[in-house]
Amino acid sequence: MDLSCTPEEEEFRARLREWLAKVLPGQPPKPSPDDWPGRRAYDLGWQRMLYDAGYAGLHWPADAGGRGATPTQHLIFLEETENAGAPYVGANFVGLLHAGPTVAAEGSAGQRARWLPPVLRGEEVWCQGFSEPDAGSDLAALRTRARRDGDDYVVNGSKIWTSHAEVADWCELLVRTDAKAPKHRGISWLAMPMDAPGITVRPLRTLAGSTEFAEMFLDEVRVPVANRVGEENDGWRVTMVTLSFERGTAFVGEVVACRRVLGELAREARKNGRWDDAVLRRRLGRLNAEFRALWRLTQWNVSESERSGGVPGVGGSVFKLRYSRARQDLYDAAAEVLGPEALDLDSPWTLDRLSSLSYTIAAGTSQIQRNIVAERILGLPKGR
Repeated sequence: MDLSCTPEEEEFRARLREWLAKVLPGQPPKPSPDDWPGRRAYDLGWQRMLYDAGYAGLHWPADAGGRGATPTQHLIFLEETENAGAPYVGANFVGLLHAGPTVAAEGSAGQRARWLPPVLRGEEVWCQGFSEPDAGSDLAALRTRARRDGDDYVVNGSKIWTSHAEVADWCELLVRTDAKAPKHRGISWLAMPMDAPGITVRPLRTLAGSTEFAEMFLDEVRVPVANRVGEENDGWRVTMVTLSFERGTAFVGEVVACRRVLGELAREARKNGRWDDAVLRRRLGRLNAEFRALWRLTQWNVSESERSGGVPGVGGSVFKLRYSRARQDLYDAAAEVLGPEALDLDSPWTLDRLSSLSYTIAAGTSQIQRNIVAERILGLPKGR
């Protein structure tokens, strides 16, 4: 892994900083957390600005509509946009970070041409229909069925924790297409249009008060066979590609954000007198080392994905496992620095702390990540 930047990459950083300094002051105010149509418009508006400036899908392959940038350029982009306070991908995160890269890696030429440009241009939003109420962390135990009827699949079942279903145009959907096959071998990956008849979406309110997740009920929903990515019953392999992006690269920008938050905490501790506490200083110092190490691991994972054709490897599970714990530790430290202010339900610190609790569950629980690390990296036998 080469951690140095070439003159061309430093020039790229300088151009990006100049562009951000020019456009960010003109950004409209961020909508209310409960205004999902407004949030969709805000997030897609920023995505369109990135597209027009040539920064959309920076690390996507050129034949998928991206710029084919180097891993270092991708990391520079994430560092600079986060440090400048640019909008996050928001409602567009499934399309940009999960579904889009999966279609780029596994989709046909026609599928790539249909679905990727609208994601990059900020025209369509995707949601994720993987988890189910009765499957829990055992994703392969899903029960949503899809029976073949001519050129369509007819889908029946339900999904839960469906991110941004309220404002999505498409859903990356896992269905069981062969009920008699072993559970990992009878699954298919479909792109379902969210305006299809038979779809009912019910928002779920999280601990932090957000409704970014939903229940989704599917009653005789017809999805064209042409919308299947990969072969029928090969969906588990395609899903592993999706999850490798979700765990391996989707959290990259958040590491930068955590490093920024840590700096803010240190400044606040100096202001309010908490910096005199040697135990707290050691705690913040340890977190600083933790996030610096996670950033190096991120650089390694991104470099490895470039060498393996753009798909991140199982190193993403190592990163996800440690990052989810470090994020919780960060906001526990924030509560210690801020004192009673950390209990204010209107404070962004409080909302972020509540949100941090979900990271050991999101994108695969910590227990699942430990199993992956044990079996696929350490070569330990599977548990009985």
